Amino acid sequence: MLGGRVLRATGRERGRRSPLAALPRARSPAGSPREPPPAAPLLPPAGPRSASAAPVTAVLDSQYGMYVWPCAVVLAQYLWVHRRSLPGKRVLEVGAGVSLPGVLAAKCGAEVTLSDSEELPQCLRNCRRSCLLNHLPHIPVLGLTWGRVSPELLSLAPVDIILGSDVFFDPKDFEDILTTIYFLLEKNPHAQFWTTYQVRSADWSIEALLCKWKLKHVHVPLHSFSADKEHLASSSLPGRHTIEMMIISLAQSDGT
Repeated sequence: MLGGRVLRATGRERGRRSPLAALPRARSPAGSPREPPPAAPLLPPAGPRSASAAPVTAVLDSQYGMYVWPCAVVLAQYLWVHRRSLPGKRVLEVGAGVSLPGVLAAKCGAEVTLSDSEELPQCLRNCRRSCLLNHLPHIPVLGLTWGRVSPELLSLAPVDIILGSDVFFDPKDFEDILTTIYFLLEKNPHAQFWTTYQVRSADWSIEALLCKWKLKHVHVPLHSFSADKEHLASSSLPGRHTIEMMIISLAQSDGT
């Protein structure tokens, strides 16, 4: 069990009840309901014992996109288990919001860039706050909107790993997300997209879109990185949500 704690944000969040408890229901920008995770102290992802700890300060806010969602904790767990492979890796987090996975990757030695929609300036501000609270003021924060080719997207430095937690939430965004991921992977053929998602409907699938965009995926069992449990490092996240993880990369010309 890791020794350091993940703390709530200082400032206006200090001394008040977590918004996760205050808001029984959150809504996406499109208006569709999205259940917030239960309020709980957040701790660093569990993993093999180590003499070092990577405490991460999490920003909590009462608006959509400002929560530490269960998928982020599971992805952070995967990063922690594989932390020895991260130093020097060039990492981009998309749809970062609170940025738990990206901030943790940076604390483990990766060269991280955080991004969220340019149409959601409050999310970009939250990314920057997460960096400042964790003494990482040098981390770039970019506005990248899924499905849109922008100067920021075109000028991105090379990446090795793309992170995305719970980005496959609204089916209307699925193709825009994969369009952006395909563009990034085509520019960086050896890169991978590490993503966690919550199973909300058996009718939702990205299989056809992966085939359309010549992408392949590998399912990563949660038990393989000790994330198949309701509590991680004494945190009540991910709870009883059904979380899955997969790694997406470019398919070869022969479809493999």
